[in-house]
Amino acid sequence: MSHLSLQPWQVSDQDFPLQGSPTQQLQFILNYAVLAPSGHNTQPWKFTIQQETIELWADLDRALSYVDPEHRELIISCGAALLNLRLALHHFGYQGDIQMLPNSDQPNLLAQIRLGSWNQETAEEKSLFEAISQRHTTRRPFEAWDIPTTVLQWLQVIAVEEGAWLHLVQGQKAKSHLLNLVNLADRLQMADPEIRKELSAWMHSGSNPRHDGLPAYALGVPPRFDFLTVVLSWLTRYFNLGNQIAKQNEQLLQSASAIAVLGTHGDTPIDWLNVGQALQKILLRAQSLGIVASFFNAPIQMPEVRSQLQSSLNREGYPQVLLRLGYCTSTQPTPRRSSHEVQF
Repeated sequence: MSHLSLQPWQVSDQDFPLQGSPTQQLQFILNYAVLAPSGHNTQPWKFTIQQETIELWADLDRALSYVDPEHRELIISCGAALLNLRLALHHFGYQGDIQMLPNSDQPNLLAQIRLGSWNQETAEEKSLFEAISQRHTTRRPFEAWDIPTTVLQWLQVIAVEEGAWLHLVQGQKAKSHLLNLVNLADRLQMADPEIRKELSAWMHSGSNPRHDGLPAYALGVPPRFDFLTVVLSWLTRYFNLGNQIAKQNEQLLQSASAIAVLGTHGDTPIDWLNVGQALQKILLRAQSLGIVASFFNAPIQMPEVRSQLQSSLNREGYPQVLLRLGYCTSTQPTPRRSSHEVQF
């Protein structure tokens, strides 16, 4: 376990303590939960393990107070970690009895997960589980390859299975409108000094020993210029780089094979948990097919822009995540805290 504590991405199911206690098995399974995506790679989750039960808690010490004041994205991130737990439990033979938001007096307790009875993993679940340690976000431009329509339809079905919906942004008019909204939101955010300060606090050098945040390579900085991360963080904090960021994001979106908005019918904590699970399931299925993703959530983080996005989709519900999908060469994953670091 000490090796896994240092290298969460190198977790292997061959190391599962088959003869270990339920507590030991759950501690091992947490190695998969921590590989979920999160805003700014804040990893805003913490866990307790008691005998045969894991409790998933929102870690408000890692909240993004200015871009996510209602903790919507924080809970979505925790939902993604919950999906990883579900898949890992099934992979290792357990049903995984889950109760979401089990105690109204403790709103930060997001889920209780018990080992449950014996369970036979399906072939689909196995494929998704194997993608957990392979999936990571990329900010690179994508190749000019189309994603098959049948695959995109498959991803839409997955969203519905998890209580969400996936809207594909198609047609030049719709894409142009979306690009305008992303551009507007980027400029609004970067004009806010508190948001810039919050973002810069999570940026660091790739050689930094931190197990969270955004290392230089995740921001598109070539390794040979890693030393410039301090300068980039300083510039982000003290200068409005909205024009540059908007231009960069426009180029990345234009390279996308597909642009999609993941949403829900409601806009409550249970909806956020559900859409987090839908998001991770979509990302894992995409990864299993060689498709990668990245996020552009500024239009959803800014209330005045989110309402415009919601209207433009011409459907009931609330947009929760904006992502681009496509193909590109593999990239280095962002760091993760170990399973021991996220327990309390």
